[in-house]
Amino acid sequence: MREVHVTVAAVVEREGQFLFVEEKIDGSTVLNQPAGHWEAGETLVEAMVRETLEETAWHVAPVDLLGVYEFHPPELPYGFIRFAFRARALRLDPARTLDEGIERAVWITPAQLAQQAARHRSPMVLRCVEDALAGKSLPLGTIAHL
Repeated sequence: MREVHVTVAAVVEREGQFLFVEEKIDGSTVLNQPAGHWEAGETLVEAMVRETLEETAWHVAPVDLLGVYEFHPPELPYGFIRFAFRARALRLDPARTLDEGIERAVWITPAQLAQQAARHRSPMVLRCVEDALAGKSLPLGTIAHL
């Protein structure tokens, strides 16, 4: 059985564009939603808000749970369970330094995202946008932290 990492991601739409990060992975610049690992002591929603701020300098508010996604990259000895949340952009903190490895935050349309499929960090990137556009969602209360 392979190890699994629990991650969170923010799917933030504003005026027909979605918030992404360009990040360096093994020397290549890839596109991803603001995302990262869930840390001990925080809820999944808190992790999503924190990761989005750290990677994009955007403060966001959770809207709902978009979905839960499983991905096992063949080149890694572990897989990922991603809790993706739809979130609303509140305000930008332009003075904030972005996490190491993050080159910049960008707003792009779904068509622009599809044109750059070779740069997606994983298949979850496009799938989350497609699910958001399809109106998929679950109430935040679906997740219970006991």
